[in-house]
Amino acid sequence: MPALLRPALTAIGVACLVTATSLASSGAALAQAKQQPAPAQQAAPPQQQAPALKQIALTDKQLDGVLAAQKDMDAITAKLPENTAPDPKVIAQLDGVAKKHGFASYDDYNNVVDNISLVLGGFDPATKKYVGNDAVIKSQIAQVEADKKMPAKDKKEALDELNQALKTPAPAIENKGNIDLIAKYYDKLVAALGDDQN
Repeated sequence: MPALLRPALTAIGVACLVTATSLASSGAALAQAKQQPAPAQQAAPPQQQAPALKQIALTDKQLDGVLAAQKDMDAITAKLPENTAPDPKVIAQLDGVAKKHGFASYDDYNNVVDNISLVLGGFDPATKKYVGNDAVIKSQIAQVEADKKMPAKDKKEALDELNQALKTPAPAIENKGNIDLIAKYYDKLVAALGDDQN
């Protein structure tokens, strides 16, 4: 998905989501670390401030809408070149898909996805329990450090990126009910949104 479609803040949450969903093997942790630039690289240029995430209380209807819309959204965004602003026709298509699935606009849909990603980033993929973003990142650091097969250069790069992510904490979750709701949909959300982020 082009970088300009989502705020930089979401990239951190998505990095945690991708990380959380890709730790089935230690090689996957390296692949994730290589795919995700360090959070400092994801931030908007100094002259632009990324809009702060507007945290909302999520509903079953919103999660069902995201899950239903994901295939159509992926079909549109997969064709877009990286790091370019989408043209008005693409925005209109994205708005159309969002409205078809019960959202007021693509921005509304995107805000729901951002809230989902923020919460998912704190789930331990092994236990499927919410432990917080810091705990997930610390677990990934331990896995990378313990990996004897990872080349030293790759290990250093992965650890640098994970340590940088640890220094850039995700915002606290304001709506604690979102954690239980995301837990209920965890497997479906990881399947739908995890593939989108690779």
